[in-house]
Amino acid sequence: MYFNNKILVGKNENKEMSILLNRANRHGLITGATGTGKTVTLKVLAESFSNAGVPVFMVDVKGDLAGTAFVGVQNENVNQRVYDLKLDGFMYDRFPCVFLDTYGKNGHPVRTTVQNMGHRLLSKMLDLSDVQDSVLAIIFKIAKDENKPLNDLKDLQSMLNYVGINKDKYTMQYGNLAPQSISTIQRNVVELMDKIEDNFFGTPMFNYNDLINTSLETGKGRINILDAQILFNHPDSYVSMILWLLNSLYDNLPEVGDLEKPKLVFFFDEAHLIFNNMPKAVVDHVIQVVKLIRSKGVGLYFISQSPSDIPEEVLSQLGNKVQHALRAYTPNEQKAIKAAADGLRTNPLFDTKAAIQSLGTGEAIVSFIDENGEPTVVEKVTILPPQSRMGAISAEERQYVINNSPLANKYETKTNEISAQEINDSEINKINEEKQAEEKRIAEEKRLAEEEKAAEKARKEEEKLQKEAEREEAKKKREEEKAAREAEKAKKNSVGYKLGKKVVDKTVNKAINKGLNSIMKNLFK
Repeated sequence: MYFNNKILVGKNENKEMSILLNRANRHGLITGATGTGKTVTLKVLAESFSNAGVPVFMVDVKGDLAGTAFVGVQNENVNQRVYDLKLDGFMYDRFPCVFLDTYGKNGHPVRTTVQNMGHRLLSKMLDLSDVQDSVLAIIFKIAKDENKPLNDLKDLQSMLNYVGINKDKYTMQYGNLAPQSISTIQRNVVELMDKIEDNFFGTPMFNYNDLINTSLETGKGRINILDAQILFNHPDSYVSMILWLLNSLYDNLPEVGDLEKPKLVFFFDEAHLIFNNMPKAVVDHVIQVVKLIRSKGVGLYFISQSPSDIPEEVLSQLGNKVQHALRAYTPNEQKAIKAAADGLRTNPLFDTKAAIQSLGTGEAIVSFIDENGEPTVVEKVTILPPQSRMGAISAEERQYVINNSPLANKYETKTNEISAQEINDSEINKINEEKQAEEKRIAEEKRLAEEEKAAEKARKEEEKLQKEAEREEAKKKREEEKAAREAEKAKKNSVGYKLGKKVVDKTVNKAINKGLNSIMKNLFK
C-alpha cells in the first residue's frame, strides 16, 4: 500500500515498516527459503510502486505473477491478514500490466540484436572458453569495422563462416583466428538457436523506454512482467537477457540525481544465477552498474534464497532488505543465517539470527533506509497481502491483456533488415562470380591454348607429311631420272657400240685391205 510517499511493506503490533519513495532507488534485497513468502512480498512491492506511479519490471519464473493484471479474489487468508494488520484502506485491485516473453508466446516479443548483446554476455550464453571468447570478440570487431550489423544468430553464423574463409586476410590486423575455435563457436551457435528458437535475437529490437511508462487511464506505473517459464530452463540465456536489459537502462538513461520517486524499479528474481560461474569482467560490470544506476533513477531489487548468494560488493549497496525465514539443517545453512543476521542492523529486543529461523510464512525481518540514508534497526513484521489476484491466469485472460496492451503489434512482426548475412552473401556471391568468371577465363584460355596447340601440332604434322611427300616425290623423281639416265645411257651405249663396231670393222677391213694390197705389191715387184 502506498500513501504519504511511503510504501507500506509490513506491520507488527507496534510499528509500520515502509520504504521511503525517495530512498527506493537505494536498491533492495528479498531473501528467504522456498515457500516462505518471497513472491507475495514481490507482488506487494510491485503493486505499491505502481500505485505511486512508478513503473516496475519483474520476471515471472513460475507463471504466478500474471494475476497482477486482475482484481484479487477474496479469500479467508487475505481477509484474516487484513483484519489482523488493521488495514482499513485495503481494497482488492488490478494493475496495468504488460506481458513480455522472449519467445513471443506468453507476451510481446523481447528482442535484442547480437551486436547489442555484446560478445561477453553472448559468450556466456554460448558457454565459450576464454580463448573462444577472444575469437568471438574479434568477430564482433571485424563486423563493426566493416559495417556489417549482427542482428540475429544467422548473421553471426554468416560472419563466422566469412571470416573463417578469409582468415588469412584478417590475421595480421586482428590476431590469430584458430579454425578450431571458429568451428566450436559455430556449433554452439546452432545449439543456442535450438534452445531459444532464435526468437531473442533480431529486429525490431525492444526499446528500454517501453519499460518506463504509466497508465494514461489510472496514472499507475506500468508493471512489465517478463514470462520466463521457458527461458528459465536455460539459465545462461535467462541471465544474459536480464543483464542486457539492465545494461540498456544503464547505458542510455541520463543522470538525474536524487528524485522524489524512482523512474523504474527493476526486480531480479533468482539473482544467484547472475553471479554463478559468471566471468569476472561481467560481475565487475554488474557491481559498477549497481553502484551507479541509482543516480539514473533506477532501483534494483535482488530476490534470492540467501544474502550469501550475492557478492559482498553488491550486497553493501542494497539498503532496503526483507529477510524471510531460512532453515539451518547444515553447517553451510547455519553460516548463511549468520551472514544474513550480520548484514542487518541489530534490534536489542530480539536475537536476529534466532528470529530468522523462527519466522512463519508471510513473516519477515525487515530493515529500510531512513531519511538520513541509514538502515533502520530490524523489525519482525507480517507482510501485507497483495491486492491483485494470486496465481496463474488462463490463456484467454493472458491473450486479452496482450491484445489490449499499449505495445500490441509493436514487436510481434520480426523484420529482416540488411545485415551481415545479406552483405556477406552478396560479397561471397560476388567473389564466387569473380571466381567463376576467372575460372571461365582460365578455361577459355586453356581451351584456346589447347586448340592452338592442336592446330600447331596438326600444322607440324601436315608439314611433316608434306615434307615426307616432297621427299618421296623427290626420291621418285631422282629414281625416275636415274632410270632415264641409265636407260639413255644404255641406249646410247647400245647405238655407239654398233656404230663403233661398224667403224672399227670398216677401219679394220680397210686396214686389212690396205695391208694386203701393200703385201701384194711387194710380192709382185
